[in-house]
Amino acid sequence: MDHPAPRIPTFSDMAFDLYGPMIPTRPVVISVPHAGRDYDAALIGAARVQLPILRRLEDRWVDLLAHPLIARGFTVLVARAPRAMIDLNRHEREIDPGMIADLPRHVTLQSSAKLRGGLGLFPRRLAGAHDLWRGPMPWAEAHRRIETVHRPYHMAISRLLTAAHQAHGHAILIDLHSMPPLSPPAAGQPAPDMVLGDRFGRSATGRLMTLAADVAAGHDLNVTQNHPYAGDHLIERHGRPEQGMHAMQMEIDRRLYLDLAMDGPGAGLARMQRIVTRIAEAMAAELPRSGYALAAE
Repeated sequence: MDHPAPRIPTFSDMAFDLYGPMIPTRPVVISVPHAGRDYDAALIGAARVQLPILRRLEDRWVDLLAHPLIARGFTVLVARAPRAMIDLNRHEREIDPGMIADLPRHVTLQSSAKLRGGLGLFPRRLAGAHDLWRGPMPWAEAHRRIETVHRPYHMAISRLLTAAHQAHGHAILIDLHSMPPLSPPAAGQPAPDMVLGDRFGRSATGRLMTLAADVAAGHDLNVTQNHPYAGDHLIERHGRPEQGMHAMQMEIDRRLYLDLAMDGPGAGLARMQRIVTRIAEAMAAELPRSGYALAAE
C-alpha cells in the first residue's frame, strides 16, 4: 500500500526526502530517521531473513504522522534508506566489529548498550531472528553507507537548524519515532502512549518538554519523560540548548495509529496526526525569552 506525502519534496537523494523550505518558516524542524522503506536488491540479497523481518526495524509508517505538517509548510526531513541498512540514530563509529570483514586497524569504534544488544549503526540481530545477515560486509560497503546516507542526513539536520536559528533566534528539532506497546510501569497505572526524551535535560530546555507533554496530555495521552527512552545519538548530537538549539525525541505507541497487525495505517491515524501537529505548532509558537535556553531543568 502506498501513502505518498502530500507534496513533492523540495530535495531528494538516496538518504532522505526534504519537504518544505530550506530556510524554515518556523523555528521547528521535524526529523523522521527510522521510516525509510527503500530496500534495494543488494540489501535484500545479503539478508538471511525475509523482508518482513527487516521491516521490524522500521518505525512503521510513522512518517504519515508528519504529513499534515508538510501540508502546513513545516520543514520535514524523512529518511529514505531503511534502518536495516544503517541506523541514523547511532554514532557513525557505533559498529559491531563482527559485522565487518576487513576492518582497518586505524578505525576507532565506539561501544554502547544498544550495540551490544545487536542494534548498532548496522543492526545485527532482532529478538527471535538472531543474525539478520548471511555474513560480514566489506569495510568499503560500510564506509559507503556512512558517506552517502549517515553523513548527508546529519549534515542536512545541522544546516536546517542553523538556518532556523538564524531566522528565528532559536531552533527546535522534533525527532519523530514510534515504539512497540509498553507495559504499565506499575499495577493500576496506565502504559505510556508517548515518551518524550531530551537526554535528561542535555538536549532541550525543560520548558519545551513540559509544553509538549501538556499538549499531549490535553488530548488524553499518557506521557512520560526520558523513561524508558531518553533519546539517542541524533538529539545528543544536534541539541545544544545553551546555544538556542533544542532537540527532543518523540516516541509514539504504534497501536495509536497502525492497524491491529501493526503493518498499515489504522483508525487512529487522523487523531494522532492532529496531536503531533498541535504539539509542533505549540512549540513553533513558543518564543524565546530571557533565560529560555538555560531555564532550570
